Amino acid sequence: MGSFSIWHWLIVLVIVLLLFGAGKIPKLMGDMAKGVKAFKKGLNEDDDAPATKPAEAQRLEGEAAAKPAEKDPAHH
Repeated sequence: MGSFSIWHWLIVLVIVLLLFGAGKIPKLMGDMAKGVKAFKKGLNEDDDAPATKPAEAQRLEGEAAAKPAEKDPAHH
């Protein structure tokens, strides 16, 4: 009584097809797949972000070390 039988699922499928039409279902599934891909890409970009920041910080520190120190005119 608590679970759906095959007939229940077939009735639900027929109702969904009548409401959305057979042409819209593949489009909806494609849009959902694009959303999942974008979500996964966003997660991967978040994982990559901390790895690139230390390299950028090292590059900036290297540039600062390569510049000669400016002399303070007050100490002349």
